[in-house]
Amino acid sequence: MVNTASGRRRPGQLETEIVTVLASATAPMTPGEVRDALDPTGALSYSTVVTTLTRLHEKEAVARHRDGRAFRYGALADPAGLVADRMSRLMAVEPDRASVLRRFVSTLDEDDERLLRELLATPTEEP
Repeated sequence: MVNTASGRRRPGQLETEIVTVLASATAPMTPGEVRDALDPTGALSYSTVVTTLTRLHEKEAVARHRDGRAFRYGALADPAGLVADRMSRLMAVEPDRASVLRRFVSTLDEDDERLLRELLATPTEEP
């Protein structure tokens, strides 16, 4: 899905869309199958999908195996995990984490703020 305001996807949006497609698939998919699932019109470049799949493989978000001359991909991460990982990587390079978190929380709507408070109040199990 393209951000209609600018005609471009938001950063990380294509990665999330690809992982969503792979996670819902019943079998590993080729880059062409992923592209067709995302954009049946063919407007999405095959090379863009291949590049994004390669990056996802390097991040260990997708599995890749050779099928003849091609590769097939399957999801290892879920879309929420991919976004959470992206947020963690961004936070890791910011020295003033408190300011970033304060600003992030200030942008949340009331429902998301309530959800965040509930999540923080609930003990989590280690993976």
